[in-house]
Amino acid sequence: MAGCTDDSCVSAELADRQRRILIWVLIINAVMFVVEASAGWMANSSALLADSLDMLGDAIAYSFSLYVIARGPRWTAISALLKGSIMALFGLFVLGEVISKLIWPVVPVAETIGIIGVMALLANLICLLLLTRHRSDDINMHSVWLCSRNDIIANTGVLLAAAGVALTQQGWPDIVIGMIIATLFLRSSFQVFGRAVKQLQEISH
Repeated sequence: MAGCTDDSCVSAELADRQRRILIWVLIINAVMFVVEASAGWMANSSALLADSLDMLGDAIAYSFSLYVIARGPRWTAISALLKGSIMALFGLFVLGEVISKLIWPVVPVAETIGIIGVMALLANLICLLLLTRHRSDDINMHSVWLCSRNDIIANTGVLLAAAGVALTQQGWPDIVIGMIIATLFLRSSFQVFGRAVKQLQEISH
């Protein structure tokens, strides 16, 4: 390529690969958010609603990640801060949802939780496989990979909630899983915040 050094060619090629992968995982998460949110609302499932918000948060985060590709360490750190904020916000929202279910108990539909949970797990496994190769590229791609890894954990929890509700015919397994997912959101948000702040401090010095 004319006027292109080896390093710049490699960087441009890497940015293009990252961009293509992020577009795919963005589409997958956006579609699954609509599917899970609708099913969670109809099935009265805190676990599904929590997982759907995770999908929405990831879709928003991936959109910003697309914007900051190849824009330097400051922008990637800012992107990570945004993702951390989204995780924290959704974690608090899910905690509120769980509290409301404790006050006004309802038994969710186990079959719906199970079917949609399997669909979400398969979708997130695809995303994780796509992102794994690039998880060490930079803080931007690492935070995206971390979001996807958390999704797998949350999906497994949703399936456990479905099994628990089916066995007990009560809503508490769904509430417990919803609370665990919310805690995972908050824990991951602190991790991402920590790395992003550290990178910004290193840039400033």
